[in-house]
Amino acid sequence: MRLSRAVPFVAATLLAAAVSGPTPATATTVGERHCADQDRVRVPGAALQQSACLPDLTTAALAGTPYTDMADQAGLTARGTRNPTGVAGIQIDGYFPDSSRFNATHGWQHDAQFVIRLPDRWNGGLVVTGAPGTRKQYATDTAISDQVLALGYAYAATDKGNSGADFYRDGKRPGDAVAEWNARTTQLTRAARKAVAQRYGHAPRRTYMTGISNGGYLTRWQLENHPELYDGGVDWEGALWTADGPNLLTSLPTAVARMLGSARDEDLYRAGFARASEFLWPYHEQAYWGVTQKIYRAEFDPAYDAGCPGPTAGTTPAQILSPCASDATYDYASRPASVHRAVARVALTGRIGRPLITLHGDLDALLPKAADSDVYARMIDAKGRGPLHRYYTIAGGTHVDGLYDAYPDRLRPILPCYRSAFDALASWVERGTRPPADHTVGRPASGDVVNSCTLSTPVAQAAR
Repeated sequence: MRLSRAVPFVAATLLAAAVSGPTPATATTVGERHCADQDRVRVPGAALQQSACLPDLTTAALAGTPYTDMADQAGLTARGTRNPTGVAGIQIDGYFPDSSRFNATHGWQHDAQFVIRLPDRWNGGLVVTGAPGTRKQYATDTAISDQVLALGYAYAATDKGNSGADFYRDGKRPGDAVAEWNARTTQLTRAARKAVAQRYGHAPRRTYMTGISNGGYLTRWQLENHPELYDGGVDWEGALWTADGPNLLTSLPTAVARMLGSARDEDLYRAGFARASEFLWPYHEQAYWGVTQKIYRAEFDPAYDAGCPGPTAGTTPAQILSPCASDATYDYASRPASVHRAVARVALTGRIGRPLITLHGDLDALLPKAADSDVYARMIDAKGRGPLHRYYTIAGGTHVDGLYDAYPDRLRPILPCYRSAFDALASWVERGTRPPADHTVGRPASGDVVNSCTLSTPVAQAAR
């Protein structure tokens, strides 16, 4: 199995139809020509950009071309997912000035790469996202780009400024690499808004932030720190970082200890892992837990074990995915204050400034919701921002939808619920229609769970 198809959350197989949505009532055709005024669109601050006028900006048409990367999308969606096609417009690929060189896409060997897609028929909106895990700018083309383009939105995605399992090597101080993720997302949002204005004659009327996993973390952070740039967001199982915990470094060491035979199932339950998710643990032992713990610990706490992972997480899939034995006894709470300060630089507070919808699967075995979105919902409430938040637990959902194909009798994809949530967010922001109260969205006994999800019928009230 190719590494790029082995760890979704950290850029290896599983990191982190068309469902009907509102027709863009305000869609407008730009000029009389396809890709009118293409040469006038410049991305402010870009060191390099390349524009292409394409008959179809969706993944079905772009697969096998330089305009997307199907390998980097592997595992994020279930087989049988139906996506729209036939969205003509302009695609702009490029990068902002950066000193790191992890992203080899297009042979550029340059980070801070982005993609911006500008459909001929525009509804006046812009959707921005950042790559999940340590993937790159095309990772969510199937999961997010296709649908929002079909609805008429412009779309922009960033590689976050570093990618791959060695991302922790970027920067000079602990936490620098993750801090760059936030800065690059803000940079792209500002630049994309101006590019949109050049293309269509005015700035977007609505700008939405969204993302999966690390992209969900970016969504939370942007709505807390730059609400002036956005009108709302949808957070699909975002990672939680808090200076005193919980965070990845408080739950994953227990999972690594179980991998190495020094922890029991009960220890994982206490760390937040859900009962009934045990059938997913063998896969996560092979593809997620070890590599995720060691590279994020190397990012925030490199002094803990300088010999592992060292200057690289590994050069073969086996090396990259293997854990550091020292991480089985890692105790974040007892680590020096400098480590907690490094995490504090990128920590979330719950002080969102725009409407946010959060989705989290109850069988997530990488970011267990009890140690993540449950906590974040309470943080939002504690800051008095609860009226701006909706939180839906997806029964049978797990961290990446590709696992549904292996367990169709136990799991359900989150993507159709995400699409419903995005529609609900747009209705909330643009028409004042409040989404349903927080609840658990049950797995239907029949029907097409790969392509349909209704948020409006709760099966159980989620605890808040």
